[in-house]
Amino acid sequence: MTVHIKRIYEPAVEGDGIRILVDRLWPRGVSKNDAHIDFWLKDIAPSAELRRWFEHDPNKWNEFRRRYLEELERNSKTVDELREKIGQSTATLLYGAKDVEHNHAIVLMDFITRQ
Repeated sequence: MTVHIKRIYEPAVEGDGIRILVDRLWPRGVSKNDAHIDFWLKDIAPSAELRRWFEHDPNKWNEFRRRYLEELERNSKTVDELREKIGQSTATLLYGAKDVEHNHAIVLMDFITRQ
């Protein structure tokens, strides 16, 4: 399994493999045709409560990461679904956040590739 992450606003390229949107909300300004996604797994994203608490504040990053990992542990059915969709292929997890260093896709990629 090879997993990459990138903002959904970046153009799709052949090397992306399976493109999976991992945001709970559809990204602003992106049409479904332009997104070039293969799957949208809303339920793998952080809960609405956690997302609102985090507010993409880098100062809350470590605590956000800890809480999101706990959510992923409790959400094993959706995590298994994601792993099944990726299989042994290449996949790109797509997210809409502006911050490329502090976003849930980083945590998710680490979580699914280390187990």
